[in-house]
Amino acid sequence: MLHTLCQLLSSGECPSWTFFSHAVSSIPELLIDWINTTLKEEHIVVKSLEEDLYDGLVLHHLMENLGSLKLDVDKIALTEKKQRQKLSVILEAVAKCLQLEESQLKWSVEAILAKDLLSTLHLLVAIAKHFQPSLDFPPNVHVETITIENTSKGLKTANGVEYITGSKENSEEQSTDDAFDELFSRAPERLDDVKKVFLQFVNQHVEKLGLNVKDMESQFADGVILLLLIGQLEGYFLNLRDFFLTPASTTEMLHNVNLALDLLTDGGLLNFSVNSEDIVKGDLKTTMRVLYCLYSKYKAKET
Repeated sequence: MLHTLCQLLSSGECPSWTFFSHAVSSIPELLIDWINTTLKEEHIVVKSLEEDLYDGLVLHHLMENLGSLKLDVDKIALTEKKQRQKLSVILEAVAKCLQLEESQLKWSVEAILAKDLLSTLHLLVAIAKHFQPSLDFPPNVHVETITIENTSKGLKTANGVEYITGSKENSEEQSTDDAFDELFSRAPERLDDVKKVFLQFVNQHVEKLGLNVKDMESQFADGVILLLLIGQLEGYFLNLRDFFLTPASTTEMLHNVNLALDLLTDGGLLNFSVNSEDIVKGDLKTTMRVLYCLYSKYKAKET
């Protein structure tokens, strides 16, 4: 093994090892069952992800079945050259269907062709989540990786953790992000209606303090009304020495907004990262995402 390692290092290749935990073993089983169910009418049976996916045959049938696509490739590719060409077309179709940039891809033609299990899992999980979101993947499944690199100073090792499935919290965050992204990009005509709902909710609570919000972008930018709203809903007594009631600079506005975000995070209402500068700049999408954290909790209580 040492001799093989030395050969790899001298050739410039970087060997890597992946350690799969017991939790990971459930993912291939789940994916195999899903593929076999999906392709049952085509009489395709998968037994091993590494051995049955690398040549592109199963992926070809899977993408045509799920994506209603017609891929211009041979059904069977016997040579490595043909398999590489076929995989290239299929993976390009996957990226297009899933709307993924090249930098987001966790697989490649060469990795799938080399029967790399980790890359194959990333690919299949992404396809499954897109076409069948209800598929129940266990959360937080990850693997440990070790990569050895030959540098001018000797061998350099790097340990890493690679997640195959995200956490449930991340999924919820993503679904919230997707909802607002879709609202702004695909349904702008509904934006005013959603703003009215949020404004009605906000004013219902801040009117008790003699306040009224009409412009969501500008009136939340200094963090004051957001802090007072959180105080009303969460039952906080906000000491006037802790924030700026009449902020006179961007720094003071950022202080207020950061305090509000900290309170939401500590209260378990905010589980995704927010750039406070976006709120100070009056970014409507960011402001609405933050308000939704309060709305989703307290509107449910009111109803």
